[in-house]
Amino acid sequence: MENRKEIVEELIKSYWMEIETVINYISNSINLDGVRAEEIKKSLAVDITEEIGHAQTLAKRIKELGGTVPGSLDLKPEQTFLQPKKDTTDVASVIEGVIKAEEGAIEQYNKIIRLCDGVDYVTQDLVIGLLAMEESHRIEFIGFLKEYKK
Repeated sequence: MENRKEIVEELIKSYWMEIETVINYISNSINLDGVRAEEIKKSLAVDITEEIGHAQTLAKRIKELGGTVPGSLDLKPEQTFLQPKKDTTDVASVIEGVIKAEEGAIEQYNKIIRLCDGVDYVTQDLVIGLLAMEESHRIEFIGFLKEYKK
């Protein structure tokens, strides 16, 4: 495969995005306070498991393509928008952060899909499945935000 190295690099980037999202979803699902936060906390808790599954799927494909799945010392956090808030009742900003994280994953997965087109259908198919799940998460949190922005 002519661009295997580039595909692996992009898969690793996606892997890190998923891992960082898990870290931030865990912290926000625990730190949020208030009655209005409960549904968001529950949704984040469910999404944590799904995002870990995404990271594991990506890691397996990285290995299958001859890459090496990196360890924690290679993590370079970027999600400034999803850091825990001092105001633990600021549910709307957490929802906005989740939407931004999902949009980042969607953009990254679309990049990989284009990169794989006509070259690596297995990776392309795998990433299309992940893309569908991220789009679903995004829509769910857009719905939550509508209620918080009334």
